[in-house]
Amino acid sequence: MGKLTIGNRVLDIPLVQGGMGVAVSRSSLAGAVAAEGGMGTISTAQIGYDEEGFETDQEGCNLKAIAKHIALAKQKANGRGMIAVNVMVALKYYKEHVKAAIAAGADAVVCGAGLPMDLPGIVKEAVAAGGRRPCIAPIVSSARAAVLVLRNWDRHYSATADFIVAEGPKAGGHLGFSREELADIPAVDFDSRVKEIIESKKTFEDKYGHKIPLIVAGGIFTAEDVCHALELGADGVQVASRFVATEECDASDAFKQAYIAAGKDDIQIVQSPVGMPGRAIRNAFIKRIEHVKDPIRKCYNCLAKCDPKTVPYCITQALTNAVKGDLDHGLIFCGAETWRINEITTVRALVGELTRYCE
Repeated sequence: MGKLTIGNRVLDIPLVQGGMGVAVSRSSLAGAVAAEGGMGTISTAQIGYDEEGFETDQEGCNLKAIAKHIALAKQKANGRGMIAVNVMVALKYYKEHVKAAIAAGADAVVCGAGLPMDLPGIVKEAVAAGGRRPCIAPIVSSARAAVLVLRNWDRHYSATADFIVAEGPKAGGHLGFSREELADIPAVDFDSRVKEIIESKKTFEDKYGHKIPLIVAGGIFTAEDVCHALELGADGVQVASRFVATEECDASDAFKQAYIAAGKDDIQIVQSPVGMPGRAIRNAFIKRIEHVKDPIRKCYNCLAKCDPKTVPYCITQALTNAVKGDLDHGLIFCGAETWRINEITTVRALVGELTRYCE
């Protein structure tokens, strides 16, 4: 139960740190998690926000930062674990981010905020250009979505996933559930969905002759939650929000303190310009945009489908403000269980706490 095999790599612990953007999980956090034997994940969403020249060349800075932070994370991991990137399908330069991550030597590419139907093709192009093939995984919330992706990859690319992330309704950030489902989480039988996803991938495992590990995400807070996921038949878990309140997290101290200060009633569902509902901490920014549109003074070219004239706020500006510590003007994504976090810890201590039964 203690190890997790993904592709030709073996993780010492069945733990994946979820990608969080903008810049909440970059090289410091991802490298620290990998150094403990897990999979650390760098979010590529506007990862280069603090690079010189970002205001005039967002994409050039993002591509530069992807390579920089993968290298830094690998250096910090010192040969242990895996370094993954999370690339949102909704990004305008989604394909370029995947290729840049592969060129930089990412061990895995995980894609959510949409279904990555063409991911194997992008990977093939990147490998042909000299990159090393990474493990690839979609983020899904149902067996139907899993089958759609796996069937498409099989038919069009003769490929399958190296692992799958099943994200439940308690996750943070962008969510693959309707607002109605998120308003009544107890009515969503996610345990059954996990079992359905496990069944749905068996056909593809048989065809390709290898196991496709399932990683369960969303609301994983304690070692007991980890054990529950494994008892359902999952191969590992993904944890994101708990890693924010660590010394190694790349976010500002103010961002981390917002997690510690949040109460249960401070966490709510918001509508993101990405076109999906998201979960965030209710703050001055959210209260303000409930009544008036936040003026968009500059487009940062982040999303493939975004009209600055109609969206209620610029998600790049809101997330960047938050990670820098300007919380009154920032969007603070978080998971449903964030209110239970009450102190700053270290990655090592948190990993030990979460995996204490996984010996």
